[in-house]
Amino acid sequence: MSFKKNNQVFAKIVKNPKGLALNPNFTHYSLSIFGFIQPLIIILCIILGYGLYNGETKWLEGFDSTPIKSFAITNQPQFTNDADIRDALLTGFPLKGYFGQEIKEVEKRLLAIPWVNKVIVRKIWPDKLSITLFEHHPVALWNNNQLLSDEGIVFNLPFDRINKAGFPILSGPNSEGKRVLDAWWKIKQDLIVRHLELKSITVDKRDSWKITLSDGIILLLGRGEWIPKIDRFVKIFPQINIPDGKVISYVDLRYKYGAAVGFVTRK
Repeated sequence: MSFKKNNQVFAKIVKNPKGLALNPNFTHYSLSIFGFIQPLIIILCIILGYGLYNGETKWLEGFDSTPIKSFAITNQPQFTNDADIRDALLTGFPLKGYFGQEIKEVEKRLLAIPWVNKVIVRKIWPDKLSITLFEHHPVALWNNNQLLSDEGIVFNLPFDRINKAGFPILSGPNSEGKRVLDAWWKIKQDLIVRHLELKSITVDKRDSWKITLSDGIILLLGRGEWIPKIDRFVKIFPQINIPDGKVISYVDLRYKYGAAVGFVTRK
């Protein structure tokens, strides 16, 4: 507001008693622009940060006077020796230095060792690696040429590094390792209470099951529940008439009732 007095122009400041903006449309317009620009600022910051990180990494690599050339194992693996680790680290491109070498690449090489389950790697200045290895824990022989871990994972390990004596003998498709191992413990307990001892389990691609007892008798269980079939075997076994010079080879329990019995010549 303005007025004249003696040909002089005076201005009077009008205060807003409530402290509100005198031009709400201007404030709304400003906030709208800020809301539009804010995401762009965030995106630009991310791009800038990524560029700086890459640039810094490349810049730091210039301080690497020597590549990684030694390692230390922080725990005591059961099956892995220094030569295994050295061969794994030398696979592929040569290792870079402390700043240039990516940890994930080192971990990938070590995990390529068939019996290694997990690995933790740290870099130690100026040219050393700290390595912690976690191996698969073998509990069963699988398909006669591999091993099965306590997690049901099929893996390879040179047999001269392990004592397989007493291992369960399990066979089947590799995808069924966990299920067959779980079945082993259940069937084993079911047989113990029936005074029988389990030696091996085999499942084929059709999901047909076969078990072998410690005395060499094979029980053909087929598909479905095994407990009723084992109970049937326990019931009929004392009634089987074994010919002279023969021993029981198998008992086929895939029938709804009864069983078929095969014999072989006693050795």
